[in-house]
Amino acid sequence: MFKRTILVFVLAVLVLLGPQHLSTAARAGSAEEVRTLFERFVAAQNAHDLRAVGEMLSNSNDFLWITRGNPVWGREAALHRFQALYQGTWRLDPVMAEFKVIDLSGDTAQLFVPVTFMIAPSGQTAQPSRFLMNQTLVRTGQGWKIASILPILVPPQ
Repeated sequence: MFKRTILVFVLAVLVLLGPQHLSTAARAGSAEEVRTLFERFVAAQNAHDLRAVGEMLSNSNDFLWITRGNPVWGREAALHRFQALYQGTWRLDPVMAEFKVIDLSGDTAQLFVPVTFMIAPSGQTAQPSRFLMNQTLVRTGQGWKIASILPILVPPQ
């Protein structure tokens, strides 16, 4: 009888802890997927690969990118803006040691990472600018997609 009671107790504990453990593992997997997408996004941005960048953005009119205090709504408008920026210097250097993913829900996440941008119009010398990059991502049938980009300028010290 004692062994049976122990067995029932152990099974009850496993049942109670199981879903939490699985959700923690799922969150860790999602965080790794978000990190991988961001690393691909940075590589595509630095290569000025408009097609690859476009594949990572949510194909929605609700996609939002705040740039220089101005909202850019929609994937196509964002790609048009990126295309113009790619004519000059456009390079991102994230501090991946400070990269964080916040699980907002099972299918929504926010990422945060400090980034140094080298940005300048064609023919001008780029100066480094430090930003705190925030992105919201949604899980779709095609994997994670970037739904919003909010880079916050860190004022020069």
